[in-house]
Amino acid sequence: MDRRAKRGEPERDEPGLFDSALPAPAGTPQAESRSEARAEAPPAPPARGEPAPPPLFTVAQLSGVIQGRLAELGRVRVEGEVSQKKRAAAGHVYFDLKDAGAKLACKIWQSQVPRVLRFDLAEGAQVIAWGKLDVYAPQGGYSLIVDKLEPVGLGALLAQLEARKAELKAKGWFERKRALPAFPPTIGLVTSRDGAALRDFLKTRSLRWPGYPVRFVHTAVQGPGAAQSIAAAVRALDESGVDAIALVRGGGSLEDLWAFNELAVAEAIWNSRVPVVTGVGHETDVTLADLVADRRAHTPTDAAQTLIPDRGELCARIARLGNYLSEAFEHHWRERVELLERLRTRPVLRDANWILDERTRALAAQHARLDAALASQLERRAGALSRSHARLARRTPAAELARRAQRLVAARVKLGGAVERTLEQRANALAVKARSLEAVSPLAVLGRGYAIVRAAEGGAALSDVRALAPGQSVDARLARGSFRARIESVQPPVEDA
Repeated sequence: MDRRAKRGEPERDEPGLFDSALPAPAGTPQAESRSEARAEAPPAPPARGEPAPPPLFTVAQLSGVIQGRLAELGRVRVEGEVSQKKRAAAGHVYFDLKDAGAKLACKIWQSQVPRVLRFDLAEGAQVIAWGKLDVYAPQGGYSLIVDKLEPVGLGALLAQLEARKAELKAKGWFERKRALPAFPPTIGLVTSRDGAALRDFLKTRSLRWPGYPVRFVHTAVQGPGAAQSIAAAVRALDESGVDAIALVRGGGSLEDLWAFNELAVAEAIWNSRVPVVTGVGHETDVTLADLVADRRAHTPTDAAQTLIPDRGELCARIARLGNYLSEAFEHHWRERVELLERLRTRPVLRDANWILDERTRALAAQHARLDAALASQLERRAGALSRSHARLARRTPAAELARRAQRLVAARVKLGGAVERTLEQRANALAVKARSLEAVSPLAVLGRGYAIVRAAEGGAALSDVRALAPGQSVDARLARGSFRARIESVQPPVEDA
């Protein structure tokens, strides 16, 4: 019974995916091979009532038909689990996709590997492969040529993680970073007792400070209910009175570390009264627990190194400080001994009377300096008083009036001389101007025998005889007086004759 019969579906007579119901067209290899077969051995006619035999193919022909039918599917998506991944020397990547009932060979060509493999293709990962089916005739197999890979469910998880990050950042849960105690009396540890993180943490403790107080609480770190278990463990250690809490786990995929991205774990860390250090996964793995914690360590080993003091380094530091203290004490002791030796040689310690003698000599010297200063000051004041008396004598009212009278007489003499000089200068200037005016005066011209002639009716002085006519009366002015005359005749200028 075939699958259709098992599923209760009716049987169909139409051709299947790899059936060839139609005869090959003329001119094709299939048609030619069939013609040759018929030429060599013509088939016997089928017996009456028997079905016709199926088409006859060579292996290459059948592979070509299968290749064509697979090409008709176009680009497909296949979901499955990654198995037997390997990389060839040429750079191509080969792996299988499998599920409970089948397996499909997949290939990624070397030129497509950087674009297709954008995440770690781990064994057992659930992925969706995009590509086209291809037949490899020499081996009689088919495979999927992959041009895109995406992990199943990863996109939704990343979107959910980004939404939670934005929510907690808005609340300010990423801002609080409390200081870690330098020597916490007791450290709380939250992890799985079956994981490598516990062994790494305890190994680091043995290397840094064997037997350092660590209070361990086991919890599931992966799978359903892990987030609630981790949150409960953090709260239990917080209530037990530890001084710091370490939350650690080994590396893994996003799905493996998802419990540390749950809100329950972030809330437990935020509500913890003591600082929390996380060491989840590797350096590139960043979870919500890392962002809310007071300190993020890259690995569980780093978390242990962050919280557990290094006993060897501390002892070495104490030894160095002890050496520094011994050297400082010895240096201080030598300084005090040298100071005591210097003090022992001082005169005051040898003879107490030296203090009174020294003070007496100093007092006498001060008295002598004071007498000399007083005498010098009195002498300077007496000289200043004599000079002031002389200046006052020179500035009496009688002397000042005599000086002012002398200045007034001298000023009167100077003023008289200045007035006379000014009058003389003005008289000289007036004479010069009178001579200049007289030189250009018409009266001076008349004095030399000339006359000014005007028409009897009045008017401007005449300068042209053509303005006169015989019998016309004219007025003539001389240097001394004037007269009227009558024109007897007119003599025109030579140039008009």
